[in-house]
Amino acid sequence: MAFVFSAGAATVWITSQDDQATTTASSSADAAPSAPRMIIGDGQSGPQQMAWIPGGDFLMGSDHQLAHPNEQPTHKVRVHGFWMDRTHVTNAQFAEFIKATGYVTTAEQRQRWEDLAVQLPPGTPPLPEEALVPGAMVFVGTEAPVDLRDVNQWWRFVPGADWRHPQGPQSSIEGKDNHPVVQVSYEDALAYAKWAGKRLPTEAEWEFAARGGLNQATYAWGDEFKPDGKSMTEIWDSEQKGRFPVVSPQAGGAVGTVRVGTFPPNGYGLVDMTGNAWQWTADNYRSDYFELQAKAHPDQVIVDPTGPDDSWDPLDSGAVPAAPRRTIRGGSFLCNVEYCLSYRPSARRGNDPMNAMSHVGFRLVEDAPPPARSIALADAGQRR
Repeated sequence: MAFVFSAGAATVWITSQDDQATTTASSSADAAPSAPRMIIGDGQSGPQQMAWIPGGDFLMGSDHQLAHPNEQPTHKVRVHGFWMDRTHVTNAQFAEFIKATGYVTTAEQRQRWEDLAVQLPPGTPPLPEEALVPGAMVFVGTEAPVDLRDVNQWWRFVPGADWRHPQGPQSSIEGKDNHPVVQVSYEDALAYAKWAGKRLPTEAEWEFAARGGLNQATYAWGDEFKPDGKSMTEIWDSEQKGRFPVVSPQAGGAVGTVRVGTFPPNGYGLVDMTGNAWQWTADNYRSDYFELQAKAHPDQVIVDPTGPDDSWDPLDSGAVPAAPRRTIRGGSFLCNVEYCLSYRPSARRGNDPMNAMSHVGFRLVEDAPPPARSIALADAGQRR
């Protein structure tokens, strides 16, 4: 079998006049992110359980010592206000979509050779029909430490793996209604978005929201990885799980997602913007996109960028450089200090749009009017 790998708070009713303020700030040459304030829609004043992201100017990317080359250089970007889901789309929410539409995800369908062929060098012999079975990529780990340059040692295409069975046909999401749905492709996320009347965020919107009003902070919550010794996101913590990617009783056993909202929200009221599960965005992925943007717009503010027109990733050894890629953001429960370091707002990666994986999910945004009256969270630290 084969598959191409790529790689409760006290609530207060408030009346706000954010419409004009946001428009003015977003259109000003000196626009800056609004001071972080949590405004959560209640279904009447803003979409239900979506956070208002006020828009403004920010430095996109990172020149921090932890930043990867594809995050560099920083460049000035402006986004306009929008609403964003407070959490990943959950298993329960995705189940409602499936029940209402009868949609069949890409992992539940037989693989199509044409989808695989675009990722492979020209002239690659096609796989036999019996190999093109339903399934998805699953993290299986290793029994001992391995060379981290070869991801095929801890990933496998598993027949029968899908959103209901993230680790394979013997696994289940029973009792995990409030976990992020995973094993969903870019195409699956688009289908859900159309049904929900929403859309995937652009890379710029995603990063602006993930930063929560903090300017160039290393993490979504600030510059300290574990403030006061507290974990702030679900990743592969080597102190608890042992060396990545070893999966054993001694290393903490099997790993996976946790319920959404396990950790505190950021300044806009969004939870799990980094860690837990990667998140699809709307943009094509080019590893050199930030460099191209900075060269094309020197000392200029780039307004509402929507990504490159094509894909390019020469560092992905498992696919041709120009193979289709969509950008994923946020990192996952597999990210760690030794290997990934992608639990940062600026971290980015490309993934085959047809590729469902056990650590990739999504959340959506909506272009609804700015808030006139919304629920504000007076004590965000208790909101889950």
